[in-house]
Amino acid sequence: MTVSAVVDGHKVEWTDKKRYLWIMGAVIPLIPMMIWGLVAATEWHVWWYFGPFFVFVLIPLFDLVAGLDPNNPPDELIEALEEDRYYRWVTFAFIPLQIAGFLWGCFLLGDGTIFGWDPFTASVLPGIAENLTWYDKVGLATGMGMVAGIGINTAHELGHKKEELERWFARVALAQTAYGHFYIEHNRGHHVRVATPEDPASSRMGETVWEFMPRTVIGSLRSSWELEKKRFARLKKSPYSLKNDLINAWMFTVLLWGFAMAAFGWQIFPFLVIQAILGIWLLESVNYLEHYGMKRAKLESGRYERVNPSHSWNSNNIGTNVLLYHLQRHSDHHANPTRRYQALRDFKEAPVLPTGYAGMIVATWVPQIWRKVMDERVLGHYDGDITQANVHPRLKEKYYARYGASDAPEQVAV
Repeated sequence: MTVSAVVDGHKVEWTDKKRYLWIMGAVIPLIPMMIWGLVAATEWHVWWYFGPFFVFVLIPLFDLVAGLDPNNPPDELIEALEEDRYYRWVTFAFIPLQIAGFLWGCFLLGDGTIFGWDPFTASVLPGIAENLTWYDKVGLATGMGMVAGIGINTAHELGHKKEELERWFARVALAQTAYGHFYIEHNRGHHVRVATPEDPASSRMGETVWEFMPRTVIGSLRSSWELEKKRFARLKKSPYSLKNDLINAWMFTVLLWGFAMAAFGWQIFPFLVIQAILGIWLLESVNYLEHYGMKRAKLESGRYERVNPSHSWNSNNIGTNVLLYHLQRHSDHHANPTRRYQALRDFKEAPVLPTGYAGMIVATWVPQIWRKVMDERVLGHYDGDITQANVHPRLKEKYYARYGASDAPEQVAV
């Protein structure tokens, strides 16, 4: 479909060549069904671990085959493109499929009954769930965790929008991981403090992903509660209320997990915890690489400069972008947080990752490889001036000495 508008008497047209690829994102929540289907078809129990294979092998291969897409919609057509409701329904489709995939996974993890009813005895379904070992169930939980982590990205897209339905859908998408506070912290915390030493979700040069994880999880949780506490203080009300967005977001988890355990058995609880932890880990791994080493300069007023495209790592790999709703065009997202994914643009001044997110996450697992790949890129982005980067305090003296910098005062933007 071509978007067009008349600007200063001239007709401007643009075609989104990825238009019908966006719906591929709805494949992700079907992973638990795919796992069951693969095991049923082959009787190979290795397929219970298909989830990580899909994310860390198939998606990078998709990136490799599909290549890059640096094309931007014309500025004059941004508004018209955002008004096309097709793109909205693409994200809406993810939510019911995510819940269905989650409940199907819980059914397979359970005791083979639904509220005491045995569908296998009724010959409704093949009895594949009856013979799962504990390590089969762990494998299934890892697949559910991959869906849960990517579900947080869908919540990220929906939670930035002004329509109330989309914001409620964001809470639903976060229920699977019990990470409801992301709805608060990301919008009102991370977007304010991004690329500064104060932001728990912005990683520092030299910081390993294993150091980053507890800092961002604990810091984001603490920050989200403080943000809501301050909001209620301004209203002169107690924050211990269902109107607290932190609490009502967590209530979705209580309802979803409570229903799943009531329907499929309390023994699924450990696997719900495993899939939630993996989903959170996947999200925070992405957070780690999105702003690694980036730092906004301080103004003479003591405030930080406005966020610009140079403060986020970008990637134009088509495969990951269509599955994650252009999340990799992160610079434009931070410059225009409410802009819809289909209208996000690439900027030449934005630093670029050497591959898509899935491949970069694998690199984070070995800090020596990550630093070899990324530290020189951070330095190059700042034209060799290490003092402009967001360096881990523990390594600042070492890094300054290595790259020939004195312990200079913090950069001041002009």
